[in-house]
Amino acid sequence: MNLRIFTGLAAAACILSASCTPWPERPAQTAQKKAEEQKKSITSKEQQKIQEQRDSMKKKAETEKTKVEDRVKEKTDTVKTETTAPKQETKPSTYPYANKVPGKDGFVFSPYNNKVIDVRDIPTGQLVQDPTYPAAEKKYFRVP
Repeated sequence: MNLRIFTGLAAAACILSASCTPWPERPAQTAQKKAEEQKKSITSKEQQKIQEQRDSMKKKAETEKTKVEDRVKEKTDTVKTETTAPKQETKPSTYPYANKVPGKDGFVFSPYNNKVIDVRDIPTGQLVQDPTYPAAEKKYFRVP
């Protein structure tokens, strides 16, 4: 009999302690509760103000976009008129002549960095790009 009373008291104690212990909520439930609280905290007037700000920002962005497009059109129009005019070629005298390497036919010193460059089979006075520089820099010289 004492054993039944003791077991009953132990079971009652377990039930009471379990009912008093808080259970952790799931993350999805907490996120939903936070979203609901935020919806409740924002009034309709505040939402209207925010929407008006967004609309005004969109309008400003659209006007800026149209201004930029107009500027681009103006520039392209001026570029088209400039490109229709004949281009003036650079004078041959503007490019420096390379110096011959003594004792080696067909080799020259670059006028830009004095490195030896092979120009065999290239006629005299021909315009040549310096291979020691990238094409973007466009370093040209004439063969002596």
